[in-house]
Amino acid sequence: MFRTAIDTEIVIEAPAELIWEVLTKFEEYPQWNPFVVQISGELEVGKKLRATMQPQGSKAMTFTPTVCTAEAGRGFRWKGQLWKPGIMDGEHSFVLEPAGPGLTRFVHSERFNGVLVPLILAIIRAKTTAGFVAMNEALKLRAQQMASK
Repeated sequence: MFRTAIDTEIVIEAPAELIWEVLTKFEEYPQWNPFVVQISGELEVGKKLRATMQPQGSKAMTFTPTVCTAEAGRGFRWKGQLWKPGIMDGEHSFVLEPAGPGLTRFVHSERFNGVLVPLILAIIRAKTTAGFVAMNEALKLRAQQMASK
């Protein structure tokens, strides 16, 4: 079994509660999110979401991950898989951490494991990482604009 991760983070000048609001208004993702271009479902542990991701220059991919955690103002995590468990499983997380007065660190990561991880990540790692970074920047811009109103 192979394991690896993609980890990104950004500091946002906005309170965690406001960033949580942006992250959980799934119906607004098409307006601001360049990576997770659509998401629907209930953000409740054990429930399935429907998430469409589209790294720049790639075709859109739709997954139906299961929500593992959801804590208001702190973050959420889901787990999905490619085809069957053990082929390529991914645990995607969005974490909000205090970073100083009026600042929040957004940690955006995914942990991968499975037999096809080395092969598939060799193909998608660069574009997926760029997608995470693009989403982080877009989230920062949207949250900071909302915080300044």
